[in-house]
Amino acid sequence: MSDTSSRRSHQAAPSPITASFEFFPPKSEKMADTLWQTVQRLAPLRPSFVSVTYGAGGSTRERTHKTVERILKETDLDPAAHLTCVGASRDEVDAIVRDYWELGVRHLVALRGDPLEGIGTRYVPHEHGYAYASDLVAGIKKIANFDVSVSGYPEKHPESGSWQSEIDNLKRKVDAGADRIITQYFFDNDMFDAYLDRIAAAGINIPVIPGIVPIHNFEQTMVFSAKCGTSIPQWLARRFAGLANDPETRKLVGVAVACEQVMDLVDRGINDFHFYTMNRADLTYAICHMLGMGKPAQEDLAA
Repeated sequence: MSDTSSRRSHQAAPSPITASFEFFPPKSEKMADTLWQTVQRLAPLRPSFVSVTYGAGGSTRERTHKTVERILKETDLDPAAHLTCVGASRDEVDAIVRDYWELGVRHLVALRGDPLEGIGTRYVPHEHGYAYASDLVAGIKKIANFDVSVSGYPEKHPESGSWQSEIDNLKRKVDAGADRIITQYFFDNDMFDAYLDRIAAAGINIPVIPGIVPIHNFEQTMVFSAKCGTSIPQWLARRFAGLANDPETRKLVGVAVACEQVMDLVDRGINDFHFYTMNRADLTYAICHMLGMGKPAQEDLAA
């Protein structure tokens, strides 16, 4: 049996399917109501954690904090706050980290963050800040024993010139103390397999959680995927062809596509997933229900 087969067999040991969910902080009261309905709908699925994103340059700093605080105080969920290096000094970032610890948050998602001028522009570190995610991870770990997640890119980060530089950067984050890797979403599971092989060859052995995006709007997904370097397979485009004005069928196809992808990954030995919910519960809940997550209703058990 090859090393790859051995690793797959080890990962395939019987275990339940688990998931985590990503939310973004709301911009209005109406969006806050929608987010909270989503949180309450997904909470019975018992996610391992829920993460709350951090806007470009810290633009959502206060809203992220308020969202994390509400989740912490009003639910039994474990919130993970995103934090970036962009647009802030070390002292400012360290103060945020200490504030989260005092609040009771024990999990942070440490990211470099997009350039202040937007994706595709040149990244310039803050003169007095953490330059890269690996520096941020090390800084967080010096302050308190947080559980720290970092990002991974199965198709390379758009700024990475080679796979060697991509994996070297990931290893710096792991060596700095990262506890898990959450990947950018992808649609080609073979690419994810190849990514796991590259990680293993580099001696990285912390958990790698694949990112899954349920597709609500295919056109918007295509636009964002082009920016973040995620490829769109032709078979996927064909699935959504002609459905731009048919939202109900689009939902059904979105659930089916995500379920197929996740179950194929389960067959390959993966049991933990991170869903990019877009603050909407419908598709994510349906997918997780199909995967057997959550506690059955009492009436179902009595049937």
